[in-house]
Amino acid sequence: MPPPLRGVLFDLDGTVLDTAPDFLRVLNALLAEHGRAPLPLSVVRPHVSHGSRRVVRLGFADADEAQFATLQRRFLELYRESLAVGTRLFDGVEAVLEGLRARSLRAGIVTNKPAWLTDPLLTELDLHRRFDCVVSGDTVGVGKPDPAPLLHAAGLVGLTAAECIYVGDAERDVQAAHRAGMPALIAGYGYVGAGDDLAAWHGDARLDAPLELLSWLDASGRL
Repeated sequence: MPPPLRGVLFDLDGTVLDTAPDFLRVLNALLAEHGRAPLPLSVVRPHVSHGSRRVVRLGFADADEAQFATLQRRFLELYRESLAVGTRLFDGVEAVLEGLRARSLRAGIVTNKPAWLTDPLLTELDLHRRFDCVVSGDTVGVGKPDPAPLLHAAGLVGLTAAECIYVGDAERDVQAAHRAGMPALIAGYGYVGAGDDLAAWHGDARLDAPLELLSWLDASGRL
């Protein structure tokens, strides 16, 4: 039998935070600087979990590598200047965090977002104290789908991988969790594209709303 669950680790963008409005705002500002038409949220949203490179490429598919590197640097400059204009917790996440505390479960963030963006974003939203650990994309030198960031996070809160689960909205999240020896729950409410086959990711469960996590935990028999 697996041990009792004692911790829940989360991806950030598309799982805890809805950062798509700010990614869209910054991309459209960059497009305007280059005389290009803005893109709608429906086009940008499914790509936000894949980071700035994927989002910038949406607007500048014709840029060569040198041009693209300059565009990506400018995008990140603009984003860092105003990280949380439209970014908010997904509906229900606040209640989930309260529910985890009520169940004496630890909560952590494991994101591929670099620390120089992750830390100020969490601070601006007054979330840095709500999590027992934060592991960014550059904390251990590798990002997901490598399991090392998840294993590091578990260690930071004094748990084994078998005592944790991971929640994320991308296939690499499932891959990282399984490689670390953790169940992987797919945040189906996140930045999932219309063409994504979630069943093919082989997650252990799908959450269509954040609060479904608490129901899953209560039904798991591992609390």
